[in-house]
Amino acid sequence: MGYPTKVQLIQRKASRQWYVNFPAAIAQAIEFDKGEIVEWIIEDRNTLVLHRTRRGEDAGNVGSKKKR
Repeated sequence: MGYPTKVQLIQRKASRQWYVNFPAAIAQAIEFDKGEIVEWIIEDRNTLVLHRTRRGEDAGNVGSKKKR
């Protein structure tokens, strides 16, 4: 099942910034942590891969961990 998401553009005098928001269902399924660092990898013009940069349970984790 896909989750259609609109790409947003904020234009300022000196810069442009693009936004893509994750639906809550996606963020919960991936188990994102607040402040988690991720990296985008471009495979081709149609494929972006979101890669977790965390190497270990709490490396790179800026936010609080969920209790499991």
